[in-house]
This record gives sequence, structure tokens and C-alpha cells, in this order.
Amino acid sequence: MKKIIASLAIAVVVVLGCASCTQQYTARNFGGNMTITLQPGEKLMMATWKEDNLFYLTEPMEEDYVPKTKILRESSSLGILETTIKFVEQR
Repeated sequence: MKKIIASLAIAVVVVLGCASCTQQYTARNFGGNMTITLQPGEKLMMATWKEDNLFYLTEPMEEDYVPKTKILRESSSLGILETTIKFVEQR
């Protein structure tokens, strides 16, 4: 019985610890998916990580530009804890 209670207590601490992290921190350090919707009229030029911070460069869309969804993928050597970030452009 004590083992079950101890296991549940550990699970609760882990869940609460992950819930207090930002989506960006969790995606960067533990893998997963994240979606960023850009401001209307902006298009993505480049994205990169610096430590746990995600930086992305945008510029105004041209009149004839068709908004796209762009994906930044991490490819780890072990194939685990990989991150995918979807950037959604909009008019």
C-alpha cells in the first residue's frame, strides 16, 4: 500500500512540475508539438533556439503572398524527444 501511495505522490509531483513549465520550455526540453500563430500580415523568415528561448524572424507579407504553414522540426540522433513547431501565417 505504501508503494502505491509513494508512486502516486511521485506522479503528482511530476505532473505538477510539467504543468508549471511553459509550452515552449516543455517542447524544447522534453520534445513534443507546439503551434505559433503569427500576427496577421506577417510571414516567417527564420526560426532558431538559443538555450530554452525560441526566436523567429518575420517580415510583412507582400500583396500577392499566399499565407503558408511552415514547420520547424528537430531531428535528434536517438530519434526521441524530438520537437515540432508549426508556424501558421495569416492575412
